[in-house]
Amino acid sequence: MSQPARSARRARGRAYAPLFAALGDPTRLSLVATLCGGRACSISQLTENTALTRQAVTKHLRVLERAGLVHHTRRGRERRFAFDPRPIEDLKEYLERVSGQWDEALASRAALGYS
Repeated sequence: MSQPARSARRARGRAYAPLFAALGDPTRLSLVATLCGGRACSISQLTENTALTRQAVTKHLRVLERAGLVHHTRRGRERRFAFDPRPIEDLKEYLERVSGQWDEALASRAALGYS
């Protein structure tokens, strides 16, 4: 693989780092799972039946917004948060490409007698 191709691949990998970081936290992952239901939720709705404070949920939602996983709309004084699947779809495509490269590398290694 040429140097420009390696650099481009590294750049794409770095672009996905915020997604992995955002989804690596159990609380944020739980918020994404809740929002995947398809309806936008207020912070009050997201804190219902949890031990989380509104401030804690707000901080987690900011991280998810910066990663592009959620967006909000305003209705009066209330902000409603919704899941945006596009970054996950892009990440899935990236992981499928990388997975294919890993499979090839492992097959080559096995063919050479390495386990």
